[in-house]
Order: sequence, then structure tokens, then C-alpha cells
Amino acid sequence: MVCKRVDGFRPTFVRERWTTPDADFIDVDWLEPAVASSAHTPLLVLFHGLEGSSASHSVRPYAQIAQQLGWRFAAPHFRGCSGEPNRTARAYHSGDFEEVGWMLERFAARHAGPRVAVGISLGGNALLRWAEEAGEAASASVAAIAAVSSPVDLTSCGHAIRRGFNQLVYTRMFMRLLRPKALHKLHQFPGLFSRDKMLAARDLWEFDNLYTAPVHGFRNADDYWLRASAKPHLHRIRVPALVLNARNDPFVPAASLPRASEVGRHVTLWQPPRGGHTGFTAGRFPGRLVDLPARVLQWLRPHG
Repeated sequence: MVCKRVDGFRPTFVRERWTTPDADFIDVDWLEPAVASSAHTPLLVLFHGLEGSSASHSVRPYAQIAQQLGWRFAAPHFRGCSGEPNRTARAYHSGDFEEVGWMLERFAARHAGPRVAVGISLGGNALLRWAEEAGEAASASVAAIAAVSSPVDLTSCGHAIRRGFNQLVYTRMFMRLLRPKALHKLHQFPGLFSRDKMLAARDLWEFDNLYTAPVHGFRNADDYWLRASAKPHLHRIRVPALVLNARNDPFVPAASLPRASEVGRHVTLWQPPRGGHTGFTAGRFPGRLVDLPARVLQWLRPHG
């Protein structure tokens, strides 16, 4: 597959708003196609990562490659990630398979051609959890899926991000993004949680224990991390699935990655030694991200 550099590529999206079954909304950004599409044109659905969006640096290369292949491309936003607060107390989480399933059903109803899906980081774990729960029925929505740099063992990953350099840099970054959104939820829904405890929360475990877990039906953060993890259920997947993790990912310890004996025949594990978290750059520093999406789509292409 020959692909051009991603440098300077600025996708043009058309936004749609979908009303959810509980009267909330999600926003879907459709890439304007370079050429007219047909009933046989494949569609790539891209699920972003934690606090990501269609503007994320890890999303643009997939949009570019899809456009070069003549595919349609759509980036649905998890609730609250499209630039406007959502309406309900709930937001999204790493195991949000019911929301992913609802979105994929909508895409299947809208697009008659072949459909494949990619999930980045959190979005990949949620996509895998959906495929695990859907089993044989998953093939009605997608022909194949891929999860890139996904924390399939949330307990191991959650503790890894609480230590050392990760705690000093990445945990603080995520808390700067997550805490204001949670406090806005508290303004919308007084009494949802303790404001003082949220202001004192130092890491994702404390955040999840205070907000994510109870609001989304889990007992606590440990219960959420256990039940939302895709790793224990990978053998249940019944559509072709690529699970890609670099073994030097600072968020996803190599020791926590699934082994071939833990997955079924539909799952392909790809665990290169380098690549970091969604990085996988090529070329001289700072590199470019086009090569990895091209290889992921090359794996998906026979199914599209």
C-alpha cells in the first residue's frame, strides 16, 4: 500500500448529531470524500481515545489513508468529547460496549457497503468489549476490527500510570482534562459526588472511584477496571480482530499483554518491540504517523 506523508493533511469533516436512546446526543464527524462513493464503498469507523476527538493527532492519519483508498470515514465522539457537554450524568468509559454497539448499528443502517472499525487506546478496548459481548452478531455491523494501543488489562494499566514519570506527566495531563468536565457534571447534577474529594483526586483511580465507576454502574474503580477490561474475554470474539500493542508502551505494561493461548482464532496479536502509546512513528525525528495506519488498514482491507 503506497501512502503519502501525513504532514499538513487537514481533513474536512461534516458533523451530524445523533440522539441517543436516553435523549442525550453524540456527534459524528464524516470525512468529505475526495471522490463520489458507491453502495460498495467501504466505511472506516474510528473510535478515539481518552478525551480525544476527530481532531486528535492519532485520528488524522486514518482519515488520510481512508481518503486515499477511496473509503468513507467517520469519527463518532464519545459523550462530551465533541466540544459540547452532553446532557446526562453519564459520560463514557473504557468498557462502554453498549454505546459502541448502538453507534455501529446506526452506521450499519446508514451505510450499505462493507464496514470496518478501528479503536485507539480507550476506544479500542471499548470496541473489543463490544465484539466480545456481541459474539456472532458482531458480523452484522462490521466485517473486521482493530484495536491500537488499547489498555486491555485496565488494572495493570491503571496502576502503571500512577507510578513514576507517568504519574508526574501523563496522570496530571489527564486530570487537567477530566476534572473540569466532572465538575461541570456536578453543576448539572448537584450531589453527584463530593466536590472537595474531586478537587483532591490525584490520579485516575481516585477519579474513577469517585465519578466514572458509580455513575456508570460499577461498585468502585477496582470493579470498573476488572469488568471493563477486554483481555479476559478475547476468546469470545467472532469477527476478525487485530490487537496491536507496542511492548514499550508506557501505559500498557508488556507483562499485561495477552498471549496467543489467551485469544481465539479470530484474534491476531501484533506486539512490536517499539512504538510507545499510539506513536509508531516513521522517518527522522519527530517522525510521521502515516505508516502505522497504512499497515492497520492493509490488514483490514481484505475485509473491506
